[in-house]
Amino acid sequence: MQQTKQNLILKNGSVYTVDRDRHWAQAIAISGGKIVFVGSNEGVESFIESDSTVSDLGGKLVLPGFVDAHAHPSDSMDLVANISLHLLDSLKKYQQVIAEYVERHRESDFIRGSGWDNRLFPGLGPNKEILDALVPDRPISLVSYDGHSTWVNSITLERAQINKDTPDPDGGLIERDPETGEPNGTLRETAMQLVENVIPDYTISERKNALLAYMDMAARAGITLSHDAMLDAQSIAAFKELEAEGLLKMRFRGAILMEPDHEIENQITALLEKRSRNRHPYFKTNAAKIFVDGVVEGGTAYLLEPYEHKPAFSGEPIWGPDLLKEMAAGLDETNIQLHFHVIGDAATRITLDALEYARQKNGKRDSRHLITHLHLVAPEDIPRFKQLEIIGVPQPFWFSVGDYYRELALPYLGKERADSQYPMRSFIDAGVIMASSSDFPVTIPFDPVIAIQLGMTRSQLGLVPEDILWPEERATLEDMIASFTFNGAYANFLEEETGSLEVGKRADIVVLDRNLFDIPTTEIANTKVLLTLVDGEIVFRDSEFALYGD
Repeated sequence: MQQTKQNLILKNGSVYTVDRDRHWAQAIAISGGKIVFVGSNEGVESFIESDSTVSDLGGKLVLPGFVDAHAHPSDSMDLVANISLHLLDSLKKYQQVIAEYVERHRESDFIRGSGWDNRLFPGLGPNKEILDALVPDRPISLVSYDGHSTWVNSITLERAQINKDTPDPDGGLIERDPETGEPNGTLRETAMQLVENVIPDYTISERKNALLAYMDMAARAGITLSHDAMLDAQSIAAFKELEAEGLLKMRFRGAILMEPDHEIENQITALLEKRSRNRHPYFKTNAAKIFVDGVVEGGTAYLLEPYEHKPAFSGEPIWGPDLLKEMAAGLDETNIQLHFHVIGDAATRITLDALEYARQKNGKRDSRHLITHLHLVAPEDIPRFKQLEIIGVPQPFWFSVGDYYRELALPYLGKERADSQYPMRSFIDAGVIMASSSDFPVTIPFDPVIAIQLGMTRSQLGLVPEDILWPEERATLEDMIASFTFNGAYANFLEEETGSLEVGKRADIVVLDRNLFDIPTTEIANTKVLLTLVDGEIVFRDSEFALYGD
């Protein structure tokens, strides 16, 4: 982390504070890592001392540091090493990348990677024969880009003793050849765990390198706080080592995964113990993560009505409604924040029911429970979010009519439901606090300015907006900025420290090259981050941005 001088002055800027009244200012003074002045150019002069660093911004936009309210920083190892299929758009490219990696790593006992896309494998997922041709002699496991499926070869299945007689685990699916009944090579949801003993876990060193790479990417995107939405013992250990080495350079809050097949009380006790030990200002584990269902593309989302392509099937929840209620009540009773993965409208409903049950049992408190993704939500359930004071955590990056809509949503959900994906404006109008996020590495790139534009337009970048996904749900610029700043801080109980530019708060700040309020909406995604500060210290500065403006 590059240290600044004790005093930093940013003046002659367009400072959008995102405070309660959405004030504008011209200048900010920073000292000791905190904001000591927000106001006019004239007013900031008295804060300039002989050792101050002063930057004339020339009208550039200053915002609170961005918050990514749902991401997976500790799950990005394959972007640093191993096989990464992210952003590749054909099976041929997958095969080429896999073959090149295997050739370079002949000594490896197993192969790992991630990033394949269900859109390239409509119906059944990718089959083992494709991998057998590339890796016939070693286990290989490739996790899908959404993290809900694993693609393996025959030797992996054999060593894991998965065959036609192996039953699907609760909450999971072993995809099978429709003629022979043999496993085809795709494992969904909890079935992914069946190969854990064949493919070893990542090392602490691999995880640390991934987190270091993530922090660099986040700083370049202006992100100063991220909620890691699925921590396990290994990822926590990586965070703790970086913490001890003084290498954390942004704020992290995290949720620890809960399992439906483990005893509730023991899991809660373990989570409380971890929470008591993880108290660094830059790393705390205050929340529990619960996967209520899977994903539409895997046919594992839990729907109120059957899938379009499977008229007799609506999906199944990973947590049964009664078990979900008991876990929610138990966690809530001990003041643990709950962070729910919810995709289908039926999953949304049973989650709301569980939180309502917890409130009835434990009483009302400032819980700030989180429901993320909000892919499909019945209109009558939206007011319940406000009534139960639940925070919505959407991914505006997905708000468009693109390949996912055409190749998966339409055939899996039908047009009516495909056209009703990802409500946003309805939540805002209902008074629900919305804290936006990326779900990185599901979304790459994950720059908030891209999501801000998509949240406003709900149409793909760089195209004439002929197709708009549910245009009535478009949000305003003010609401989108708030969702990536103050609301994200609030969702993590940090609104008194960060999330807005106010005197006394930590100096988590981002400077953009253009004022988003003065440019066409369709150009917002092209905006560059020039400067990112965490606690007043520079974690990223664009090479063309002159800090010493006087």
